[in-house]
Amino acid sequence: MDFKSRLQVFAGDILGGLNAAIITLPQALAFGVATGFGASAGIWGAIILSVIAGVLGTKIPMISGVTGPVAIVVASIMHALNKDISSVIFIIFLAGIIQILLSLTKLPEVVKYVPYPVISGFMNGVGVIIIIMQLNPLLGIAPCSNTIESLEMVFKSFSNLNLQAFLIGLLTLLIVFLFPKKWNKYVPSQILALIICTIVSIKMGLNVSKISEISVSLPAIHIPQTNLHDLITYLQYSITLAVILSSESLLTGLVCTSITKVQLPPKSLLAAQGIGNICCALTGTLPGSAATMRTVVALKTGASTKLAAVVTSFVLVLLIYKFSGFVAEIPLAVLAGILIKIGYDIIDTKFLRVIKLAPKDDLYVLILVFLLTVFYNLIVAVGAGITLAALLYAKRTADKAKLVNKVVYDKDIMKLEKVLEKDYRHKIRVVHINGAFFFGSATQLISQFDEFLGTRYLILVYDSDDLLDISAIFALEDIILRLKSQHIKILMVINNEDVHNQLQQYKIAEQIGEDKIFFSEMEAIELAKSSFKNRVKKKYFS
Repeated sequence: MDFKSRLQVFAGDILGGLNAAIITLPQALAFGVATGFGASAGIWGAIILSVIAGVLGTKIPMISGVTGPVAIVVASIMHALNKDISSVIFIIFLAGIIQILLSLTKLPEVVKYVPYPVISGFMNGVGVIIIIMQLNPLLGIAPCSNTIESLEMVFKSFSNLNLQAFLIGLLTLLIVFLFPKKWNKYVPSQILALIICTIVSIKMGLNVSKISEISVSLPAIHIPQTNLHDLITYLQYSITLAVILSSESLLTGLVCTSITKVQLPPKSLLAAQGIGNICCALTGTLPGSAATMRTVVALKTGASTKLAAVVTSFVLVLLIYKFSGFVAEIPLAVLAGILIKIGYDIIDTKFLRVIKLAPKDDLYVLILVFLLTVFYNLIVAVGAGITLAALLYAKRTADKAKLVNKVVYDKDIMKLEKVLEKDYRHKIRVVHINGAFFFGSATQLISQFDEFLGTRYLILVYDSDDLLDISAIFALEDIILRLKSQHIKILMVINNEDVHNQLQQYKIAEQIGEDKIFFSEMEAIELAKSSFKNRVKKKYFS
């Protein structure tokens, strides 16, 4: 790599890390307050985890810190243990160890097999929890530790709301929701709302609850004290927290793979996060995971190496040292407004837009996971969702089981495919999706796309007569985007009109092109051959 290229990479990492830090600051402060740990624990946790997990983790920069799901779990544990912070710190320490142990197994690979409705129901539930739990601080009322109490308190105490807190919170909501998206990549609306609303609060001398104190000194080392009884008692909480921390990080890894086209080693990612969370526990700060929004922002603004994660931590340290006095004046109602926007962003609007078209089985799974997440327990919700999805899938498979006489796949076409790839030097390939096409099998296919480098026409043959479930629909969308990013022309072969109608409903046919969807593999092959020959003629004889 020459000097100019190195300079571009360095500049991209600096800019990416800076933008990630600007987004992290209000979120870390808000989540710190929401969990009961305090704003300092939130911001220092983000600093420690981002630099340790960033340096020890994958080559692709991962910006880490407390996220919505993690904050909800920590807040729930705090409530269950009557705000016994020393016990919660031990639970965080143990969760970090469990993450490292998980990284030594094949379990990190399992996340790719979780059905989409389970993930959607969980994320929708977390988004709604965050919104509900911030209603009280938005009204200037003391926060509650769970959704049911929060809703009860809102109705009981509405007449006692702090009007000044509500108005400054309302101003925050207006800024974060109405700020133009096209400007958001230059000035994040959350940091803008934080600055403007805090200045208004200071200048007008509002009588509202504030952060009041932010520690600028390095966190002290806490060695967790425990015994066998505590270990047995708190193990369930640690497992719950470890699963959420790991799932968030692994899902962020999948998103990064989709953006960068680089396959990330899940075990390395998980081990680095575990070590980082152990360090958070030892310093009494909030744990976290690889944060999707912050990481994507860093990548989109040029970050490409581990340096970006270090820059994020360095910028956060500078901000709290230089502006600790200003941070202490931030109203809690402003943080509540920012968190409500975060909760809204977590809600899976992509699935909600097509919910009328989704199969009933997917809806049953989503609703179950959503309700259990909001009103009972996050881990139980995910476990119940996966179990229900598996049972419904088993039922569908059993219902379709019958004796049929089926013509063996045409051997001439098989030979033709091999000759085709050989003659065209793999510029034209045929890929069959055999068996059930669901979220897991689609992810496996996506992970093999590097094999298609150099291919110009890919004929995707869906051999099954079954309709696609919602997981497969979104996975197929990812496949199309991934192939297009590699400048590969897609042709698709399907077996029946029902699947074709489904592709039209979800606008998949529009993305591929109606003229690129066939019911006969021979027709698709002929079109690919003629298109390739025309392309070669234009290139060399025009």
